[in-house]
Amino acid sequence: MFEHKWLSGKTPVAISIAGSDSGGGAGIQADLKTFAALGVHGTTAITCVTAQNTYSVTAIECVKPDVVKEQIRQVAEDMGIDSGKTGMLYTEEIIKAVASEVSKYGFPLVVDPVMIAKSGAPLLKAEAAEALRKYLFPLAAVVTPNRFEAERLTGRRIESLEDAKKAAEEICGMGPQAAVIKGGHLDVANAVDVLYYRGGYRIFEAERLNVNTTHGTGCSFSAAIAAFIARGYDLPSAVEKAKEFITYSIKFGLNIGRGAGPVNPMAQLYKEASKYQVLKNVDQARRILESSPNVVFVIPEVGINIAMALPYAESLEDIAAIPGRIVRAFSGVRSSYPDFGASSHLARYILEVMKHDPTKRAAINIKFSEKILDALGGKGLKISSYDRSEEPEEIKRIEGMSIPWGVKAAIEKAGCVPDVIYHKGDIGKEPMVVLIGEDAIILAKTVVEIARSIH
Repeated sequence: MFEHKWLSGKTPVAISIAGSDSGGGAGIQADLKTFAALGVHGTTAITCVTAQNTYSVTAIECVKPDVVKEQIRQVAEDMGIDSGKTGMLYTEEIIKAVASEVSKYGFPLVVDPVMIAKSGAPLLKAEAAEALRKYLFPLAAVVTPNRFEAERLTGRRIESLEDAKKAAEEICGMGPQAAVIKGGHLDVANAVDVLYYRGGYRIFEAERLNVNTTHGTGCSFSAAIAAFIARGYDLPSAVEKAKEFITYSIKFGLNIGRGAGPVNPMAQLYKEASKYQVLKNVDQARRILESSPNVVFVIPEVGINIAMALPYAESLEDIAAIPGRIVRAFSGVRSSYPDFGASSHLARYILEVMKHDPTKRAAINIKFSEKILDALGGKGLKISSYDRSEEPEEIKRIEGMSIPWGVKAAIEKAGCVPDVIYHKGDIGKEPMVVLIGEDAIILAKTVVEIARSIH
């Protein structure tokens, strides 16, 4: 078990020695968000100020090398530095200054050899590449080039996993303790990173995501490695955890701007922070339903459930619902306290809906009747449906795929995410109406109104 400094009372401190991105997606801005998300106090030594957004870099102003050194010195002498990372250094003079100052303190250093922006703009002067190898690589715990940066550093073409292994070993021959060749641009099915460390290779693999939220990927990945090192992880473990972190940050990146949207290092933090609020919301919705005796008129044979997902939900365990559902009782309905992972049925509705509209995180099921559909339509709700008899046999044979298939069919039929999805049942399947929305409490109030109106 690794010792984590954040558990032993000392807040770990990491420093980002990098450029400023005015668009907030890369550079020190991405690094500070990553440090904060991983429980590390982030500090900075700004090397350059850039004017950029999601698709271009229009201006670069370098900070004087002595000022860069002074930033590092002030942090180190006051707080101490548990780990650091470099990003955009741009000139030979800045590289020499950083190497000179970092060498005085001996903290583990992650070197991200930033050369080209996502937009294609150069972020390292051509003549500075040799200075990077000569002065900074010997100080590095790990160097983290992407395919194109590794090709420039080694002078070899990198197209396969074997090419990446050879390049990582060659880069280690330039002085660093380890090298990670990032596999986002490799011609392989998944996103595969290759770590060469102490004479051996480690392969880290993740799903290749079909998204356009990759601005700041390299910055956040290297910052995450530095953060985990600061927290006490050994190098291979830090790389492995950073890989998981950046994959999640890309998957739930921010679709803003006209170019490549920024990664979202705060996604996991937001998700964890929402757990209490989501449970509270579902519990309040449950109480609203229990307080209305009319709800018995809309309860299906299988009972009612009401569910709500965390932001960035990925699995059934990310969705809170009522264990055992809400069932008929002598004087109305009764239920238990909500919990995560308590619903399979509604959770699958929500997970499929969130692929199309991430704001629609709640659902409730009630019984099917034409009278109920008329009442819902009378409230101006958008209604769509799917026919379970049309479900392909290959879908039926896969456990848990029927509901996603049906939801997708209903969305395609409506041309958007509807407020209500219903089906008229099938052999062994009770007809059902499902309300979709942003908030479990609002859905519960809607059901109470519908129950009152049809009664």
